[in-house]
Amino acid sequence: MGEMDLRAEILAYGKEKYHSEAEYLWADTPDAAVLRHNDNRKWYALVMKVERARMGIPGEGVVDVLNIKCDPDMGTMLRGMDGFYPAYHMNKTKWISVLLDRTVKKDMILDLLDASFALTAPKKTRGKSGDNRSLTEKNGKK
Repeated sequence: MGEMDLRAEILAYGKEKYHSEAEYLWADTPDAAVLRHNDNRKWYALVMKVERARMGIPGEGVVDVLNIKCDPDMGTMLRGMDGFYPAYHMNKTKWISVLLDRTVKKDMILDLLDASFALTAPKKTRGKSGDNRSLTEKNGKK
């Protein structure tokens, strides 16, 4: 499976789990898709193609990335791992970019997408959508 397949899987997951239709907001970047909450309209994910050089990745051409919101401490930890980068075009303290080239396992990406959804939810509904356990709890560590 290629990176476009993972992009499609992420967008389908957002639609199925959170009823978020991918929105294509910019004419000059027609492949950039935003996922947002239906109630407060806040973004919880952005999928886009970015030039490798802009991400600090060797080589030429573009890569598919997913921008998601995360806890600043978690973001610091993740940016030290393969496939994670400071968020492209977003707040680099609260957002990260994840390569969609299968460097990062799909299950981890979906867990992070769930966390981003929870972090951007209206305060009154935080904790009601999705699984609130931390990634370490989900992996059997406490």
